[in-house]
Amino acid sequence: MIVRNIEEARQTDRLVKAENGNWDSTRLVLANDGGQFSFHITRIYEGTETHIHYKHHFESVYCIEGEGEVETLADGKIWPIKPGDIYVLDQHDEHLLRAHKTMHLACVFTPPITGNEVHREDGSYAPPEELEADDKKPL
Repeated sequence: MIVRNIEEARQTDRLVKAENGNWDSTRLVLANDGGQFSFHITRIYEGTETHIHYKHHFESVYCIEGEGEVETLADGKIWPIKPGDIYVLDQHDEHLLRAHKTMHLACVFTPPITGNEVHREDGSYAPPEELEADDKKPL
């Protein structure tokens, strides 16, 4: 059994902050926990826009708090996001995520991430097979 507290996790390297300041993410469950998914609580800060394209991961995102929108770049479609909404990137959808009010999101990734990934210029994370052995060590 694994039990973690988000506030305690935020005091460790499980709290990952975007280099551009758009978001932070508390990685509560990671690949080294042995499951087939990772689970994060992510805050997307008000007034930001983030380009994301998870080519090697599927992600489900549930909005707990805040308001914003997600735009798929393939077709320019925009979906408003508010508390109680979920969106699923089941087609590796390249998208823009915009926060009108700071959004608190529960995110599930498969395959799980290690927690050390950095968004590449194209908005993606490296595929799991490209990660160094050191990245798979427990945080």
